[in-house]
Amino acid sequence: MERKVAREFRHKVELLVDNEAEKDYLYDVLRMYHQSMDIPVLVGDLKLVINEPKRLPLFDAIRPLIPLKHQVQYDQLTPKRSRKLKEVRLDRTHPEGLGLNVRGGLEFGCGLFISQIVKDGQAGNVGLQVGDEIVRINGYSISSCIHEEVINLIKTKKTVSLKVRHVGMIPLKSSSEDPLKWQFVDQFVSESGEKKTSVAGLTSLGGKEIKEKKVFLSLVGTKGLGISISSGPTQKPGIYVSNVKPGSVSSEVGLQIGDQIVEVNGVDFTNLSHQDAVQVLKSSRSLTITVLTGAGSELFMTDEEKLGAEARHELERQELMHQKRMALETNKVIKEQQEKERQRKMEISQKTADEEERHRKEMERIEATERKHHKDWEEDWGSKERSRSPSPLPPPSPPPPARNAPSPKPKTSTAEFYEEETEEGFQKYVDDFDPYSMFMAEQIADRDVRLLRIKKEGKLDLVIEGGIDSPLGKIVVSSIYEGGAADKHGGVVSGDEIMAVNGKILTDVTLAEGQTSLAQAWNSGGDWIDLVIAVSPPKEYEDEVPNTASVRPTAKKKVFQGSAPVYRQGYVLQMRTPHPPT
Repeated sequence: MERKVAREFRHKVELLVDNEAEKDYLYDVLRMYHQSMDIPVLVGDLKLVINEPKRLPLFDAIRPLIPLKHQVQYDQLTPKRSRKLKEVRLDRTHPEGLGLNVRGGLEFGCGLFISQIVKDGQAGNVGLQVGDEIVRINGYSISSCIHEEVINLIKTKKTVSLKVRHVGMIPLKSSSEDPLKWQFVDQFVSESGEKKTSVAGLTSLGGKEIKEKKVFLSLVGTKGLGISISSGPTQKPGIYVSNVKPGSVSSEVGLQIGDQIVEVNGVDFTNLSHQDAVQVLKSSRSLTITVLTGAGSELFMTDEEKLGAEARHELERQELMHQKRMALETNKVIKEQQEKERQRKMEISQKTADEEERHRKEMERIEATERKHHKDWEEDWGSKERSRSPSPLPPPSPPPPARNAPSPKPKTSTAEFYEEETEEGFQKYVDDFDPYSMFMAEQIADRDVRLLRIKKEGKLDLVIEGGIDSPLGKIVVSSIYEGGAADKHGGVVSGDEIMAVNGKILTDVTLAEGQTSLAQAWNSGGDWIDLVIAVSPPKEYEDEVPNTASVRPTAKKKVFQGSAPVYRQGYVLQMRTPHPPT
């Protein structure tokens, strides 16, 4: 089956393509397609050879050679040639005209083709297309009409009847002397206001221009026609001029060796025998001869001319293959650019997806940590976190010492704590806090241990120093920044020992561990932070700080290095450096 299809294709090629370079190019294109399997490139290459209507059947002959999976795409890219005639009727008296432009005619060596369709016009509405060939007008065949005669035929009736068939190509010719060229409809650009001609077009690479020429000869007073004729071979039948005598009447009218005689005095020479052709030429002294110039020139070449023709054939083939390679390289570069752009977009999309996934996991981790901290805090402190409504103090009882009194005294019971209340109603100190539930008796050692609830507003702004591995041996507040949450609360001052935060004991941790615990407690969920402090009198704290330098009194100054002045009870206490031993 495949061999039969290949034979039929080769037969079509031999029948429709005369130029050997174009034949070789056609076969090379098909071989390269079966390597690349690129249908758009194949169709574009085929159009360089299938460049006139009579070669359009090659598209149908090539189709069986295309794999089934590509045939639909092949059909979409190749011209939709119609063998059936379609009849339409147009009103010539319509205000907007027929809605089409035509080109061609007998003087141009081609039929009449529609070159432009007016949008929303009559022709477009009845289904006419650019590339349709008009075969009949009002019932008359126009195959032998020049362009002007066709126009006059259209004007004879108010209703114009057209019979057309779709070819999918447009003839291009500027004048009757120029060679006829063709262009596919999908490559054709119609200029606004054009008439019936155009200089735009594509030429057949490697093709030879064959013109039909009609000559008139009178043999009266001459010694004869002055030519010899020969019959063509089986693969190229016909009657050809094999010799022209210099100075003869045939030489004077321009007949040349290789011209094919197609008609003499109305007699068709296409299938005529050599003997009958000689009789027709001798039957009259006045001859009207129609020839195709150079149609059989290769039949009468000398060896030298054949070598030259073969060289030209090879050059033409190389030129076609060069154009093919250039097209493949261009297509390859375009595909590489498209692939790089696709990869770049995929990478961007993947990075975006990875970043979103990372952010989602990070948020889940943070939420899980917050839930865990909240759960731990509820387990440790939830049962003891019972805010009581503020109650007025009895008038006769003396007010307890405030944190700003000049000389605070150590307290051993939390029952005597003064309950300071904010406007929101929360207690600054939790009065039912039992320090013995968290610490051992020796850790408390008659110190004033308090539980503070500090509202999370802005930053804590609390500086600590010391640690279990420091000379102090404990975490101590060294400074409080003005305007921070600790400063606004007012329940903690420099010198207080931080014993626990949100239920986590800090009596045996290093400075770094204490800082981390405070930061985690402040940044975790909830609106409050619970701070357990041991109030340390100023004198006690001053004695505990070793080798402290004298600090100039400055109220509530932010200190980042060294020891800080102790701001308590409204006074800045001077820290003095011990006198060296004498």
